[in-house]
Amino acid sequence: MLHLGDLTDDTLKGLGPEAVAALAQQMLQRLREQEQALAHKAREIEQRDQAIKLKDAKIEKITFELARLKRWKFGAKAEAMSAEQRRLFEETCAEDEADLQAQLQALQGEAPPAEASERRRTPRREKLPDHLRRIEHRHEPDHTTCAQPGCGQPMVRVGEDISERLDVVPAEFFVHRHVYGKWACRCCQTLTQAPAEPSIIDGGIPASGLVAHTLISRFVDHLPYYRQEAINARSGVHTPRSTLAQWAGQAGAALQPLYDAHRHFVLQARHLHADETPVAMLDPGAGKAKRAYVWGYARGAFDATPGVVYDFCLGRGAQYPLAFLAGEHERPPWVGTLIRDEYAAYDQVVRSVPGRLAAGCLAHARRKFDELLRDGGKSAVAAEAVTRIAAIYRVEREIAVLDGDQRLAERQRRTQPLWEQWHEWLHVERRRVPDGSATARALDYTLNSWDALAHHLTDGQVSVDNNHLENLLRPWAMGRKAWLFAGSELAGQRAAVVMSLVHSAKLHGHDPHAYLRDVLQRLPTHLNSRIDELLPHRWQPMA
Repeated sequence: MLHLGDLTDDTLKGLGPEAVAALAQQMLQRLREQEQALAHKAREIEQRDQAIKLKDAKIEKITFELARLKRWKFGAKAEAMSAEQRRLFEETCAEDEADLQAQLQALQGEAPPAEASERRRTPRREKLPDHLRRIEHRHEPDHTTCAQPGCGQPMVRVGEDISERLDVVPAEFFVHRHVYGKWACRCCQTLTQAPAEPSIIDGGIPASGLVAHTLISRFVDHLPYYRQEAINARSGVHTPRSTLAQWAGQAGAALQPLYDAHRHFVLQARHLHADETPVAMLDPGAGKAKRAYVWGYARGAFDATPGVVYDFCLGRGAQYPLAFLAGEHERPPWVGTLIRDEYAAYDQVVRSVPGRLAAGCLAHARRKFDELLRDGGKSAVAAEAVTRIAAIYRVEREIAVLDGDQRLAERQRRTQPLWEQWHEWLHVERRRVPDGSATARALDYTLNSWDALAHHLTDGQVSVDNNHLENLLRPWAMGRKAWLFAGSELAGQRAAVVMSLVHSAKLHGHDPHAYLRDVLQRLPTHLNSRIDELLPHRWQPMA
């Protein structure tokens, strides 16, 4: 049987009708196959075109999302957010940007061009800390014989490349097994044994490290006990929330003498920041929560030995700071300069003891004009006031590293003229605005507190604002969102004890868990006469 590929001019001339019909049949079959192949190719091309269009659309969408993300990140609306909102926004932005970049690279199927990588300013990766445990993984080729044709010689190791990746193991529970040997005298029938090692939880199973971990999780990481119970259960350790609460209660009682000594240390400062923040407290009798307050007191922002102490109180009246700053146990009442806002209770605190002076908070004054800008739209008075305050803060940032005398000299040389000009401008603008207006209230707040606001111009150790303590009160604001309320007045006081110590330890660069674990281990045998050795500013870890 002839095939189309075997045909020549000579064979075609000698073909009969049957052969021609067979060849025609083959030609028709070949044409049908070619048509099917072309149709298949066309479908493939169409599918590829659709895939390319879809891919281009995704790339365009991701590129648009990245551009919009950058506009949001650096836009005016982002600047207007509160500190907590902005922090959450920036974290989410970082997550979204990394997600979109990964999707974009996956769609493009290649890494970004070298020039684009060079143009993009990425933060330099910090070296991983040297104290971290290293697990070394060796990677060598399967064969070290030269694979080039005609060679086959053994290769020589000429160097190595090292890359490090950070990993983590979840909290590891382990057991301290104390074995107390018994020694008997067969002659005298006496028994000798080493005394039991004292523990912060007498007769309990937790070591000081576990108690410290429970307290840090609660008061630094703001994890409620029911979450800690679930986290511990993942490691196969059953710690009911009631048990965790009991451990925290016993540890809080043991830390009370150290808290009292720390309070005395903080009140030795001649410059003291004071502020308060609300915290909900459960009121079982009423079946709901009521408002309590945490009062914070911190040594001056420029103090060489920082410290903060918290006091949990049921109210916001002047009687609470009056009682806290009053003398006790033959100690005189606190005397010095109190940096605070214009809450009326502080005026009574300052007037109650001769020698107490009041310093104001420029950040609160600025806040009044800033609120006027946000709520009142375009206010030329508020904008000018904010600009003048910014000039004062610019100088304060530059002179923050100086000592008290140098700082005072620079203030008198550089910022006192700014304050005097601002004072004159405030009086002029106040005469122009009607009484009772929002602008008048903002101007009156600054003018009425002028002497306290300008007190830093006569004392180089006084901060221009109370932001130092407001930042130290932030953990309470974060905590109340996590655990919602204090269970009782005693629970609030216990929280104040623990947070005073651990946050003061952080001010001195200590790891709060290492500090608390060591203190809880040493407290059962530590002499009360030497309790000051365990204060955050004097603490030295055991060798």
